[in-house]
Amino acid sequence: MAKVILVGADVALLEGLAQTLLGFGHEVSFAATVEDAGAALSGDLPAIAVVSCEALESVEQGATLPLSPGGALIVYGKSHGEMPYLQPKLQRATLAHLVLPLERQRLLALVQSFDTRARTTRSTREDRGGDFLLEL
Repeated sequence: MAKVILVGADVALLEGLAQTLLGFGHEVSFAATVEDAGAALSGDLPAIAVVSCEALESVEQGATLPLSPGGALIVYGKSHGEMPYLQPKLQRATLAHLVLPLERQRLLALVQSFDTRARTTRSTREDRGGDFLLEL
Protein backbone atom coordinates (compact mmCIF):
# COMPACT_ATOMS: atom_id res chain seq x y z
CA MET A 1 0.00 0.00 0.00
CA ALA A 2 0.98 3.66 -0.27
CA LYS A 3 3.40 5.42 2.07
CA VAL A 4 1.93 8.78 3.10
CA ILE A 5 3.33 11.61 5.21
CA LEU A 6 0.90 14.05 6.82
CA VAL A 7 2.38 17.50 7.46
CA GLY A 8 0.60 20.11 9.55
CA ALA A 9 0.00 21.53 13.00
CA ASP A 10 -3.59 20.32 13.57
CA VAL A 11 -2.87 17.12 15.50
CA ALA A 12 -6.53 16.09 15.87
CA LEU A 13 -7.19 16.38 12.13
CA LEU A 14 -4.02 14.50 11.20
CA GLU A 15 -4.78 11.73 13.72
CA GLY A 16 -8.24 11.25 12.19
CA LEU A 17 -6.79 11.15 8.68
CA ALA A 18 -4.11 8.70 9.79
CA GLN A 19 -6.69 6.36 11.31
CA THR A 20 -8.68 6.40 8.07
CA LEU A 21 -5.61 5.73 5.92
CA LEU A 22 -4.27 3.06 8.28
CA GLY A 23 -7.66 1.35 8.19
CA PHE A 24 -7.21 0.88 4.45
CA GLY A 25 -3.69 -0.51 4.85
CA HIS A 26 -1.63 2.57 3.99
CA GLU A 27 1.57 3.40 5.89
CA VAL A 28 1.41 6.83 7.56
CA SER A 29 3.98 9.12 9.19
CA PHE A 30 3.68 12.62 10.64
CA ALA A 31 5.58 15.91 10.68
CA ALA A 32 4.61 19.29 12.09
CA THR A 33 6.53 21.27 9.45
CA VAL A 34 8.02 20.63 6.02
CA GLU A 35 11.49 20.97 7.53
CA ASP A 36 10.70 18.21 10.05
CA ALA A 37 9.43 15.86 7.33
CA GLY A 38 12.89 14.65 6.32
CA ALA A 39 13.76 13.70 9.89
CA ALA A 40 10.41 11.98 10.43
CA LEU A 41 10.91 9.69 7.45
CA SER A 42 14.21 8.07 8.52
CA GLY A 43 15.15 7.25 4.93
CA ASP A 44 11.84 5.60 4.00
CA LEU A 45 10.44 7.96 1.34
CA PRO A 46 6.67 8.40 1.00
CA ALA A 47 4.81 8.32 -2.29
CA ILE A 48 2.36 11.02 -1.20
CA ALA A 49 2.79 14.09 1.00
CA VAL A 50 -0.41 15.63 2.40
CA VAL A 51 0.64 19.15 3.47
CA SER A 52 -1.37 21.95 5.06
CA CYS A 53 -1.51 25.39 3.45
CA GLU A 54 -0.10 26.84 6.69
CA ALA A 55 2.93 24.53 6.54
CA LEU A 56 3.63 25.57 2.95
CA GLU A 57 3.33 29.27 3.75
CA SER A 58 5.83 29.01 6.61
CA VAL A 59 8.45 27.10 4.62
CA GLU A 60 11.96 28.49 4.78
CA GLN A 61 13.89 29.23 1.59
CA GLY A 62 15.60 26.15 0.19
CA ALA A 63 13.52 23.60 2.13
CA THR A 64 12.83 20.29 0.45
CA LEU A 65 10.17 17.64 0.87
CA PRO A 66 11.55 14.17 0.11
CA LEU A 67 9.26 11.95 -1.95
CA SER A 68 9.75 8.72 -3.82
CA PRO A 69 10.29 9.11 -7.59
CA GLY A 70 6.93 9.92 -9.17
CA GLY A 71 5.54 11.05 -5.81
CA ALA A 72 2.75 13.57 -5.43
CA LEU A 73 1.76 16.46 -3.18
CA ILE A 74 -1.76 17.00 -1.83
CA VAL A 75 -2.35 20.44 -0.33
CA TYR A 76 -5.15 20.93 2.18
CA GLY A 77 -6.81 23.78 3.97
CA LYS A 78 -9.81 24.35 6.21
CA SER A 79 -11.89 26.28 3.66
CA HIS A 80 -12.22 26.59 -0.11
CA GLY A 81 -10.76 30.10 0.00
CA GLU A 82 -7.56 28.93 1.67
CA MET A 83 -5.19 28.19 -1.20
CA PRO A 84 -1.58 29.35 -0.95
CA TYR A 85 0.45 30.62 -3.86
CA LEU A 86 2.48 27.71 -5.19
CA GLN A 87 5.55 28.01 -7.37
CA PRO A 88 5.14 26.38 -10.82
CA LYS A 89 7.34 23.43 -9.75
CA LEU A 90 4.99 22.77 -6.82
CA GLN A 91 1.90 23.26 -8.95
CA ARG A 92 3.06 20.48 -11.28
CA ALA A 93 3.67 18.12 -8.37
CA THR A 94 0.31 18.91 -6.73
CA LEU A 95 -2.27 16.18 -7.24
CA ALA A 96 -5.14 18.07 -5.54
CA HIS A 97 -6.24 20.88 -3.23
CA LEU A 98 -8.61 19.56 -0.57
CA VAL A 99 -10.71 20.97 2.25
CA LEU A 100 -10.16 18.66 5.21
CA PRO A 101 -11.82 17.03 7.06
CA LEU A 102 -14.76 17.74 4.72
CA GLU A 103 -13.16 15.93 1.77
CA ARG A 104 -11.67 13.01 3.72
CA GLN A 105 -13.26 10.43 1.39
CA ARG A 106 -11.81 12.23 -1.64
CA LEU A 107 -8.36 12.07 -0.01
CA LEU A 108 -8.75 8.33 0.51
CA ALA A 109 -9.87 7.85 -3.11
CA LEU A 110 -6.89 9.88 -4.38
CA VAL A 111 -4.40 7.90 -2.29
CA GLN A 112 -5.85 4.58 -3.40
CA SER A 113 -5.94 5.64 -7.05
CA PHE A 114 -2.37 6.95 -6.87
CA ASP A 115 -1.21 3.71 -5.21
CA THR A 116 -2.83 1.61 -7.93
CA ARG A 117 -1.22 3.73 -10.65
CA ALA A 118 2.16 3.59 -8.89
CA ARG A 119 2.09 -0.21 -8.67
CA THR A 120 1.24 -0.39 -12.39
CA THR A 121 4.19 1.81 -13.35
CA ARG A 122 6.66 0.71 -10.65
CA SER A 123 9.05 -1.03 -13.04
CA THR A 124 9.47 2.18 -15.05
CA ARG A 125 10.28 4.25 -11.94
CA GLU A 126 12.74 1.69 -10.60
CA ASP A 127 14.77 2.01 -13.78
CA ARG A 128 15.27 5.74 -13.14
CA GLY A 129 16.58 5.24 -9.60
CA GLY A 130 17.53 7.98 -7.16
CA ASP A 131 15.50 10.03 -4.73
CA PHE A 132 13.14 12.85 -5.57
CA LEU A 133 13.40 16.03 -3.53
CA LEU A 134 10.56 18.45 -4.06
CA GLU A 135 12.11 21.91 -3.61
CA LEU A 136 9.78 24.35 -1.87
